[in-house]
Amino acid sequence: MIKYFNLFFIFLISPIIGFYLAFYEDNPIYAFGKTSSSNLPVHQMAEKMDAINQELLILENTTKDTSIEISNILETVNETSKIYEQQKKQIEQLISTSQQQSKKSDVVLEQILSNLLGEPIYVHNGEHSTIKVYTLIEEGYRGFMAKIRPHTSDALKLVLPEDKLVSNGETTSNAVKRSNAILAVNAGGYWKNDEGKLSSLGTIVVDGEIKKFSDSSELSFVGFNTNGQLVGGFFETEKELMDNNILQGSSFLPTLLLDGKKTTIPSGWANAKHPRTIIGNFSNNELLFIVIDGRKTGWSNGVTLEEVQDKLLSFKVKDAFNLDGGGSSTFFFDGQVLNKPSDGKERPVSSNFVVLP
Repeated sequence: MIKYFNLFFIFLISPIIGFYLAFYEDNPIYAFGKTSSSNLPVHQMAEKMDAINQELLILENTTKDTSIEISNILETVNETSKIYEQQKKQIEQLISTSQQQSKKSDVVLEQILSNLLGEPIYVHNGEHSTIKVYTLIEEGYRGFMAKIRPHTSDALKLVLPEDKLVSNGETTSNAVKRSNAILAVNAGGYWKNDEGKLSSLGTIVVDGEIKKFSDSSELSFVGFNTNGQLVGGFFETEKELMDNNILQGSSFLPTLLLDGKKTTIPSGWANAKHPRTIIGNFSNNELLFIVIDGRKTGWSNGVTLEEVQDKLLSFKVKDAFNLDGGGSSTFFFDGQVLNKPSDGKERPVSSNFVVLP
């Protein structure tokens, strides 16, 4: 700020300096000194002296006015500088308070998850992400949950088979290998065309490019923005997606939680136990991937979406979305499939969410 003021000050007084220089070059006193007084009549000498005095008076008044202006400017700059410093301190205090509150929120969330799930079975701390994996063991069902904190905008990816919207599909483990990821779950829904190929449903965004757009109100879009934050819901136009800085995303249904509140489960999806894949964010904006097994007697019967909503709220989850489930539900971490897919093996799917290490 001082640097900019110095430049401003120089520009401000430059006219005065120029005036002095010009006055020196054509100084009437200097000129008068070079002229012999004996060659001028007395009345002309008096007129010349009056002219010199008039110019000096103008110069003096100009200097006074400029001096007052400079003083006013200095007062304004000093006052502005004080206000700036005060605002800077207030902002620093707010940031510090926010960081302290965030740390407290993290601690509380860890305590809640520890009380409900025990300690994580796997912990990963990497360049792109920090990941903690927990087991879910409840009456009637089992599964796995990952709590994810992205460190970079590249941490989260949506991977399409052969990078195509229509394909033969790809297993979650193969998507991990191709993308050099450490964690992955299956993502959006799909349908089979007449040739038996898998075609992705709804809206698809990969690396900020809208590969496919659908304004269907039946499907929920779920993805991540440039800050690694979860963004989901219904988008009517492509511009809305762009305005939300979406980097990756796919579509399925239904939405489970919005801002910590349950949404209505469609009648066709209500009270049915199936394998599930869920994606969401906690109250501190960290992300979660959940896969719950089903259709396996003695291991896991599956879970209803209503049960999922209650469990998520107990975890202090803020927003949550149901992804493709059934035989597609797969949880891959650090080189292995942890869950037990209901088909007895991985099912090729149309898209997978992966997390880089």
